[in-house]
Amino acid sequence: MKKPCKEIRRFVDSPLGKMEISACDDGVHEIKLPRTSTPKAESRPETPPRPKEERLPEPTNEPLERAVSWLRAYFWQPEALDSLPLPDFHHPLFEQDSFTRRVLLTLLDQVKFGETVSYRQLAQLVGRDRAARAVGGAMRGNPIAIVIPCHRVILSSGEIGNYGGGKAAKEWLLAHERRPKTQHSRPTGSGPAPTSPDP
Repeated sequence: MKKPCKEIRRFVDSPLGKMEISACDDGVHEIKLPRTSTPKAESRPETPPRPKEERLPEPTNEPLERAVSWLRAYFWQPEALDSLPLPDFHHPLFEQDSFTRRVLLTLLDQVKFGETVSYRQLAQLVGRDRAARAVGGAMRGNPIAIVIPCHRVILSSGEIGNYGGGKAAKEWLLAHERRPKTQHSRPTGSGPAPTSPDP
């Protein structure tokens, strides 16, 4: 019988509020957005400086550290994202083949920072032209917010549509990605910028 994972949880500050990450040694289980304190996209000319963090010893593992580094780069140094490895995923959803798994991994692979795709287009990318509604269900089942970018999936009309983290968060994230990567605020007083691991 497979042993249950020993998950470690960490809360990470972001411009959207505190995000919760849970991961075991084999990969990330969940990344959750806060449901409150979301800045409005139209009132945010630039990403707020990263808050200072007290460095306290706490349990960790490699997937958790990769997720934290990736998220910090996403918000404050997105030009570094291409050089950072994604964390492995170990949520049960990714342990067996399913339509939701195929949709989420296709979205991760093919819809990049600053791009959007409609539910219908994403259905076509996974070979299910008439499954736009099912794609919406897959987005609602996404356990890895932002890293698997369900915020980039919009309506065919161009309207942004719904989002598990709230419509204001989706507006903020899309506005954040429309800005040139090099125009985001650099981290201040919070340690080194994210780097890729040594070869």
